[in-house]
Amino acid sequence: MAKVGNSRKQVAKTTSKKSLSRSKILKTALRLTNKHGLEQLSMRKIAQALGVEAMSLYNHVSNKDDLIDGMLDLVVAEFELPEIDQQWQSAMRNRAISVHRVLIKHPWAAVLMLSRINVGPSILAWTNATIGCLRNAGFSYEMADHAWNAIDNHTYGFTLHKVNEPVSPSEYAEAARTYLPQISEATYPYLHAMATHIADGSHSGINDFEFGLDLILDGLERLRESPG
Repeated sequence: MAKVGNSRKQVAKTTSKKSLSRSKILKTALRLTNKHGLEQLSMRKIAQALGVEAMSLYNHVSNKDDLIDGMLDLVVAEFELPEIDQQWQSAMRNRAISVHRVLIKHPWAAVLMLSRINVGPSILAWTNATIGCLRNAGFSYEMADHAWNAIDNHTYGFTLHKVNEPVSPSEYAEAARTYLPQISEATYPYLHAMATHIADGSHSGINDFEFGLDLILDGLERLRESPG
């Protein structure tokens, strides 16, 4: 009976090795990171989730940096790809809203998008489509680069603020009521008035991602129409 048991374990291990792939490893790592955070991710935990030995992962990913780059590429694959022939403002607006929505879903990813050089296939395709859409609209390569960065700086910055804000939107009014006594109306009249509006519910205090995005798009359209 012992021999049969060992044989079955060996077959299971062999099957696991054969079915292991880079895609499966990256998807498992992405799931674990979304649940527990990037700081808790390790090759050992990924291997445990997959039911394999940790060393077997290195047949498919070079190291943790390669793993993270692959995970980021999976995240970018969820971004809406701009259509080069679409009206540029609509395409860029939809693109930014999609990026913001996806990065809220993967809150660990925004800062890494800004701090790592990544040349994964999804990132390359997304970037190429972005530049193509702006060039097709009449922007020079230089202005397309400025436009793309202005939009992304707003998107990533807003997202980082959103995932790290100390008070949830549903708690803004209560927080304003709590801190209002510390904001002297005589010393800080405008801040006191704003806090009062939030405290009494006449203003939500919630930052609007699309408000800032539309300001950027409108400004870029003016530059496109008068590039000189």
